[in-house]
Amino acid sequence: MTFTLYPAIDLKDGQCVRLLRGEMDQATVFSDSPAAQAKAFREAGFTHLHVVDLNGAFEGKAVNRAAVEAILKATDAPVQLGGGIRTRAQIDAWLEAGISRVILGTVALRDPELVKEAARALPGKIVVGIDAKNGMVAVEGWAETSDMKATELAKAFEGCGVAAIVATDIGRDGLKTGVNVPFTAELANTVSIPVIASGGVASVDDIRALMAADAPISGSILGRALYDGDIVPSEALAASKNEAPINSR
Repeated sequence: MTFTLYPAIDLKDGQCVRLLRGEMDQATVFSDSPAAQAKAFREAGFTHLHVVDLNGAFEGKAVNRAAVEAILKATDAPVQLGGGIRTRAQIDAWLEAGISRVILGTVALRDPELVKEAARALPGKIVVGIDAKNGMVAVEGWAETSDMKATELAKAFEGCGVAAIVATDIGRDGLKTGVNVPFTAELANTVSIPVIASGGVASVDDIRALMAADAPISGSILGRALYDGDIVPSEALAASKNEAPINSR
């Protein structure tokens, strides 16, 4: 299985930010130009991008559309987008705008049939975002925790054509404390859907740990550690291909 790295561009008020544990008042601005950041990631060798409309996740509608459209113009890398996408009309609009895959989180819990219908109608275009606190699904921009286990929600989408599951351990997100390999591996071993790890990735060693897990984990999202320089793009990309890094620093 190919292990894909997804640099994250989280959008808040048109800027590229990183949050701590998903808290909007704990945002660090890393760039005033998300488009320039997207271009930089592509030039560093990353082949895919993970974009989240943070304002949209709370409001249930696109808020940072202009920034997303600027990212699409700035790079040829496939972009997967999440945050506030709750209807089929919103899904279709983003795909028509050039988004490669849409990530559905809150609606996956609130209206799983909509997700299943979209996945069947749009093969390879629908990703389910499962964000968890202590193994339980959180929604509405992580503001609410449900009584459903992450593994239970994942199983609900088996066999309907969902392209991937992005599994985030909220308690580690933005903290660089290390990725939750057991949580991610449990999800990956529960379903046949490819699972992408998210939350807490602190170093290239986390990438290696995910790849070495006894589970079919298909990739990882890179956030704060990448922005802070704790993860060097060339080293991360080499690790994801089981290669020795070349001119890493």
